[in-house]
Amino acid sequence: MLSAFSDLEKEVKDLIELTEIVGEDSPELEGEIKKIEKRINDLELKSLLQEEDDAKNCLLTIHPGAGGLESCDWANMLLRMYLKFIEKKGFSYKVLNIRPNEGAGIKEATIEIIGENAYGYFKSETGVHRLVRISPFDANARRHTSFASVFVLPEIPEVEIKIDEKDLKIETFRASGHGGQHVNKVATAVRITHIPTGITASSQEERSQYLNKMNALKILRARLYNYYQEEEKKRLKKYEEKKTDIAWGHQIRSYVLFPYRLVKDHRTNYETHKVEEVLDGEIEEFILAYLKNQLAKGEKSDGGDRKD
Repeated sequence: MLSAFSDLEKEVKDLIELTEIVGEDSPELEGEIKKIEKRINDLELKSLLQEEDDAKNCLLTIHPGAGGLESCDWANMLLRMYLKFIEKKGFSYKVLNIRPNEGAGIKEATIEIIGENAYGYFKSETGVHRLVRISPFDANARRHTSFASVFVLPEIPEVEIKIDEKDLKIETFRASGHGGQHVNKVATAVRITHIPTGITASSQEERSQYLNKMNALKILRARLYNYYQEEEKKRLKKYEEKKTDIAWGHQIRSYVLFPYRLVKDHRTNYETHKVEEVLDGEIEEFILAYLKNQLAKGEKSDGGDRKD
C-alpha cells in the first residue's frame, strides 16, 4: 500500500510539471487528471478494506421479491449490473447456480466473484434493492415497484467448515431452463440439504453431476459458515443489528426510473441521477460511501472523535 501511495505521489508531481508545459486547458491534461482521480479512488477503497474477510473471494446471491415477472426481471437487471461492475474492476466470476424465470428474468442466481478484495467490495450490496419504473410488461404502462434481495458471503476455505457426509441429504434432478436437450434427459442437477440446520444449496449449470455437486457444496459451505457466524453473534448480542440490515422489506437502495430519475442509498444518503450508468455497473461511489460510513460509525463507537 505504501509503495502505491509513493507511485501516486510521483504521478501527481509529473502532472504538475505537465501542467506547466501544456497549460491547464489542454485535453491531454484532462485525461491524465481523470486517471489520477481513478487511482486515488482505488487506493481510498483499498485503505478502507481492513476486515478479516475483505480480501477473500465471495458468493453473491440474488432473489426476486413478491411480484412475479416484475421482480424476476429486476433480479436479472441487478445481476447484469454486478457483472458489468465485475468486468470494470477486472475481477472474474463463475455462475454457480441460476434459475431462469419463465417469461423473463430469474428466480435465483448465485455467482462466485474472484479477485483481490472481492468480498470487501461487494459486502455493501447485502440487503433489499427497490426499483420504481413504468413496467415494460404492463399494457397500460402503469408504474410498478419491485424488490429483490442481495446477499453476499465471503468464500470460506474447505478446512474452516467441516461437513459430515452423514449430515447431508443429496438429491439429483433434471436441470431446467437453458442449456440444450441434455438438461431434460439426464438428472445432472444437484440439491444438497444439511440435515442438522435445514440449510439447502443447489447447482444445475454444469453438465456433470459431479461438478454440480462440488458447486452446491461450495455454496452450502459458505451458507453454513454464515449460519454459525450468526449464531455466535446471537450469543454476543449483536445478531439483531445484523438481522435488521438484511431483513426483507428493509431496502438499502432505491432505483427510481419514473416519475424522476434517481438512485439513492438509504444508509449513506449518497445519490445520483445517472441511473443508466449505475445499472451499467457504475456503483463504486456507492460502495465507497458505504465503507466510509461504516468506518465513521466504528470510530464514533470507539471514541475515535475524541482528541487525546
